Amino acid sequence: MYGHILIFLNNMRMNLNKECEDKTMKLISWNVNGLRACVGKGFLEYFKQEDADIFCVQETKLQEGQINLDLPGYYQYWNYAEKKGYSGTAVFTKREPVNVSYGIGIEEHDHEGRVITLEYPDYYFITVYTPNSQNELARLDYRMKWEEDFLAYLKKLEEIKPVIFCGDLNVAHKEIDLKNPKTNHMNAGFTDEERAKFTALTEAGFIDTFRYFYPDLEGVYSWWSYRFSARAKNAGWRIDYFLVSECLKDRLEDALIYTDVMGSDHCPIGLLIK
Repeated sequence: MYGHILIFLNNMRMNLNKECEDKTMKLISWNVNGLRACVGKGFLEYFKQEDADIFCVQETKLQEGQINLDLPGYYQYWNYAEKKGYSGTAVFTKREPVNVSYGIGIEEHDHEGRVITLEYPDYYFITVYTPNSQNELARLDYRMKWEEDFLAYLKKLEEIKPVIFCGDLNVAHKEIDLKNPKTNHMNAGFTDEERAKFTALTEAGFIDTFRYFYPDLEGVYSWWSYRFSARAKNAGWRIDYFLVSECLKDRLEDALIYTDVMGSDHCPIGLLIK
């Protein structure tokens, strides 16, 4: 009798694992440029409409206790910057992770609330808000150190299991990824140094999922300046990304950029993956 129960439980576990493998997950990332302001512009309606399995946000600009989101069916994880009204990330997930960590384990980088890592049995999911190099590239040197340390963090995790990471990476990788590459060359977000660090990510085995599906598609961006009617003119930049470990390539189904969704100077991006 006991043996029959064990066989039954093992079969149930195998069927459940197969269902998880076959299920298409919808993942969404959005730099909301201030979550409280975005909530006032329809964030919750959009959140409910998309019904994502994992929904993450960057640049929440919050401290603990400054907002209370009622999101039935979701676990919530927040990483706040020490500086008030600055940076910050959050992840809302239907599936409870086996472990959650904040930052990348380096004190120099971990006081700005930029990284949350969720560990699941078969992969890591990470949301990240990469530091901006700022006007006159005042923070470019720091940005280079961040890039090296963040890539090392990703590769260390990947030794254990595959990695999915997403967020505002604050760089347009190639000329196709922004409207005006010539006039923006060597501005923050389109310096040779920042672009080379993104290339290093892809050379390290991480796939830019949007370009995987749409290698030559032009005119699709995820951020527009509030100045000069940039969004109305579609004078934008693609600086928000989903990247995945090479071994997940065959599970990718589509990469999405929701350019018609308002509420921030960024629009949401998405990934469909088995």
